[in-house]
Amino acid sequence: MSNFTRIAERLELGALDAELEGASDLWLLDTSRQRKVRVQRHTRNIFLRAAMKPLPAGAKNANDVHESVRTRTAGRFPRTLGFLRTVAEAEGGTLGRATLVALPGGRCVYPHRDAGAYYRPRDRYHLVLRSPDGSPLQAGDQAVVLREGELWVFNNKIRHSASNPTPHARVHLIFDLLPAPGRGHYVNV
Repeated sequence: MSNFTRIAERLELGALDAELEGASDLWLLDTSRQRKVRVQRHTRNIFLRAAMKPLPAGAKNANDVHESVRTRTAGRFPRTLGFLRTVAEAEGGTLGRATLVALPGGRCVYPHRDAGAYYRPRDRYHLVLRSPDGSPLQAGDQAVVLREGELWVFNNKIRHSASNPTPHARVHLIFDLLPAPGRGHYVNV
């Protein structure tokens, strides 16, 4: 498969799930992604790392901002942040943005491309935290079903979408890595 790479499977998620369990009050703290990014309107998010603000002069939006910083809510997720650091080290990359994303049952993320200076040199990862029936994801003409405990990287620079045809919400930890020179999976520099 040229648009998807499974990095790991059967990862132990107990500690990350426990942090998530204690954070139900954070899902609607920042709804900017649902309001401003129409293809993401059905999602709920907890931002752990985001574009540095205020945006620098000349930046139209965060898609052109390379600098990422921890959010105020990230402090409630020390084990999740530790997992992100471990993956960044193992993959030989620098951590960018990271967010916990819930997609309710019967909802979707509409087809789109992640475009802008921020995305071109970075790889996009999904760790499936909760998805009892699997998480369908499509990129280009390929589709996969991601399972709980799996870590994937995929080509988010091409048209992609996600769906949740089940009655259960699914939760992914979605993050970006800037690979070391000569490394990376789907970077487009």
